[in-house]
Amino acid sequence: MDQTDYKILNLLQQDGKLTHKQIANQLNLTITPTYERIKRLEREGYIKNYVAMLDQDKLNKTLISFTHITLKEHAKKFITEFEQEIKKIDAVVECYHIAGQFDFLLKIIIEDMKAYQSVVIDQLASMENIANVNSSFVMTEVLRSTAIPLNNIIKSR
Repeated sequence: MDQTDYKILNLLQQDGKLTHKQIANQLNLTITPTYERIKRLEREGYIKNYVAMLDQDKLNKTLISFTHITLKEHAKKFITEFEQEIKKIDAVVECYHIAGQFDFLLKIIIEDMKAYQSVVIDQLASMENIANVNSSFVMTEVLRSTAIPLNNIIKSR
């Protein structure tokens, strides 16, 4: 990985629809080496996927919850079972096994409070190993990004 690779990654994080030509122009490169670099970054796993960020309001997915889960049992078997079950809940868009007061942090995006209540009662409460569910709800989204900060790497090289 060199400076140019990081610059390519940074550009693609800002706009995944940029063409190889557009990237080459921004970096003062020719198209072929730019194309080859991007293919190598994909092949080596630096670029995992290309996605579109959607407008949650237009899709009527206006309630965002950060939900902390505490498990009753912490044996590997129970953690693995929870992880498998949580992946089946469509409204859960992110799940992290965390250290601290709680065991897992979920990001849930859903239509409204009634739909959220259904997730909690019908899906989370049906999992036998959950001891506690604690939720916080987003009032205003101040910043939303999927980008990994690379500017400090680019500037330091």
